[in-house]
Amino acid sequence: SQPGHRARNRWSADGRIVEIYGPESSGKTTLALQTIAEAQKKGGFCAFVDAEHALDPVYARRLGVDLQGLLISHPDPGEQALEITDTLVRSGAVDVLAVDSVAVLTPRAKIKGKRGETLPGLQARLMSQ
Repeated sequence: SQPGHRARNRWSADGRIVEIYGPESSGKTTLALQTIAEAQKKGGFCAFVDAEHALDPVYARRLGVDLQGLLISHPDPGEQALEITDTLVRSGAVDVLAVDSVAVLTPRAKIKGKRGETLPGLQARLMSQ
């Protein structure tokens, strides 16, 4: 049994925020997709905010995710990802919402800024909104 499988069956995060963190390629996205697949099997409505623009539909299907029933968003600036997340959470319509990944959320000002320009604290301000 995979570690993610055991973790998924031990907790239910009803109404809670759960952060999955770890080094690159440690299975964070896999665990999120497995959680989505399990929720979908139980009739849950799920959303995936693909901030990395890296969701592999073949892999997601192999993990049991119903892509037709999954709301997928590909936001560009971090503010857009957080606005989508906020709207979905406040709607109460989503059983599982995954944001992949918080680490790549880039503030709009940084995207529009000049190359090499230092803009201290932008990501921290974005995450505190």
